[in-house]
Amino acid sequence: MNSSNNGISLEDMDFLNYTYEYYDLDEAPYGAREPQALHIASIVIYSLAFLLGVPGNSMVIWFTGFKWEKTVSTLWFLNLAIADLIFVLFLPLHITYVATDFHWPFGKILCKVNSFIAILNMFASVFFLTVICFDRYIFLACPNFSQKHRRLTKAGIVSGLVWITAAIIASPALYFRDIAKDSQMTTICFNNFHESDHSVIQKIHTSLTLIRFFFGYLFPLLTMIICYTTLTIKLKMLNKKANSKFFWVVLAVVVAFFICWTPFHIFSLLELRIHHTDEYSEWLRIGMPISTSLAFVNSCINPIFYVLISKVFRTHLEASLAEIFKHTLRDMKQTSTRSERLVDSENNSTYCETVS
Repeated sequence: MNSSNNGISLEDMDFLNYTYEYYDLDEAPYGAREPQALHIASIVIYSLAFLLGVPGNSMVIWFTGFKWEKTVSTLWFLNLAIADLIFVLFLPLHITYVATDFHWPFGKILCKVNSFIAILNMFASVFFLTVICFDRYIFLACPNFSQKHRRLTKAGIVSGLVWITAAIIASPALYFRDIAKDSQMTTICFNNFHESDHSVIQKIHTSLTLIRFFFGYLFPLLTMIICYTTLTIKLKMLNKKANSKFFWVVLAVVVAFFICWTPFHIFSLLELRIHHTDEYSEWLRIGMPISTSLAFVNSCINPIFYVLISKVFRTHLEASLAEIFKHTLRDMKQTSTRSERLVDSENNSTYCETVS
């Protein structure tokens, strides 16, 4: 989509989103800019998510991808960490955007890619969480079927399908995202659904929001509830117990995802009404930045749960850190020894030259 001419006013851009991947048009149809305190809070939260998310998810990828034995379960968590890491690596763009009062200096391509990555992360994360819950159900409730069909190769195929599906659903961002200058000549990154036809804009906006809600929230939530409820009932009937540690890790990750994302989806649905009534304008003005920040946090907290809940993860982490520390000390000692030898050699050479 081509943007309108330079100098386009925000008033001409009706029905433009003000949410996660659209967190940009701070003058929107309902007017007033959000308090500066929300800008500062958003920047702080995004920065913390970046500082915690990059090393945390990198650590999970290192363990599940290179250090631990390859299993179906570790493959799921590897992909979950990859999705989160890709997203947090783009957080500096979001931080810059908010810090410059929503001025986008990175060009049209990064405007599209940045939004695509944000939506891709949301769908890939929730899809992999759904797969993890369903996999737990199959593993514990259907052991015979699991033994025959639960293979690493098939898990790899499922992972590929998850990424492809998430990418397809996120792909509209690559088409609709655009840049333009507002009345103050500030470059914004926005959804250019149509140049002028408000009915088309409304239909596309509503369709994308509902797709995101049903496939990125409601359907996965119902699937996970059904899986865990059915599994709990079946295990009680068979007098079996699930692996408690792994169960709590999965449960913590799932609950955290929905705690972080529920406000975002609620405000996204409320946002659809803002174009027909001013009833929720103040709620959106305050609530959308907060819910957006909460959604960002989800990409950095999973590694924290692994460390706090999983003894196996803590043991591997401590062993790896001890190994790194040992190698660092050894390298420092070797460097120090070489330096001392070099100094002694230079001193001897100087002494010999002086004597001669």
